[in-house]
Amino acid sequence: MNTQIYQVDAFNSEPFKGNPAAVCLLTEKKSENWMQQIAMEMNLSETAFLLPERKGYRLRWFTPLVEVNLCGHATLASAFVLFHQKLAKPGSTVHFYTRSGEVTASDQDGWITLDFPAFYEQVYPKAQKIAEILHIKPLAVMQSGENVIVEMASAEEVCRLNPDFERLKLLTMQGLIVTARSTQPEFDFISRYFAPWIGINEDPVTGSAHACLGPYWQKRLGKSKLRAYQASQRGGVLKVEVKGKRVLISGQAVMIFSGELLA
Repeated sequence: MNTQIYQVDAFNSEPFKGNPAAVCLLTEKKSENWMQQIAMEMNLSETAFLLPERKGYRLRWFTPLVEVNLCGHATLASAFVLFHQKLAKPGSTVHFYTRSGEVTASDQDGWITLDFPAFYEQVYPKAQKIAEILHIKPLAVMQSGENVIVEMASAEEVCRLNPDFERLKLLTMQGLIVTARSTQPEFDFISRYFAPWIGINEDPVTGSAHACLGPYWQKRLGKSKLRAYQASQRGGVLKVEVKGKRVLISGQAVMIFSGELLA
C-alpha cells in the first residue's frame, strides 16, 4: 500500500501563511533512513510520520537534516490531518507518543490545542557572546530547554534582526528565540525563531518554542493565558496557556494538498 502524504499550513487559517509541514500516514514501520530521505525530498522545516500505536499514534519529526525531539507545527498539522480525514472523531483527544513523552491534541471551534511539556528559563552562560554575534543589546538572554531566549527592548528590533547564521552556528543550541512585548493590542508578545544548527535558518511558526515562551512571558506579564504572533515572513498566530509543568498551545490550520508516496 502506498503511503498517504499531506501538506498542511499550520498556525494560520489562510493558505500560504503559517508554517507548512508534511504529514505521512504510515501503515507499517519505516527505517530512519527512509524517513530522513522523505524529509529531504519534501524540503520543509518538518515532516511528520504517524504510525498507529496503542490508543493513538507514534509520532516522529524530521527536518531535511535531522530528527528532532519536539515539534509544534508538525504536531498541529498531524492532528489536523487526522480530524480532517475523519480518522479522529470531532471533539476528541488524539494521543501521540514521541521522543518527548506523550503529547495530546484536541479540536474545538476550528482551533486545535496541543498539550506540551513546559520549559522554564535558566541562566545562559554565553549571553555576552550572543549579543556580540547578533550586534544587539538584549534585555535578557536565558536558556530554556534546548533553546535560548533573547528578549529585545521592542518588537521593531525583533522584526529587523538579520542574523549572521554562519557566526551563529559557532554556538551550540537547537534554536534561538528572539522575542519582545507586542505593540499590537491583540497580542501579548511576538517572536522569531532561528535554527541553522538543524537546517532551518528561520522557521515560519514554531509551536515548540512557545512551550518556552509561555512560561517566560507568564512570569513577566503576570498572566497564564497569552496570545502570540510569530513575526516571520509568512506569520502565525498562537494562543498559549501555561498550566504548571504543561503548556497548551492552540492554532488553526489549512490543507494545501494530499497525495501518495510511490517510493
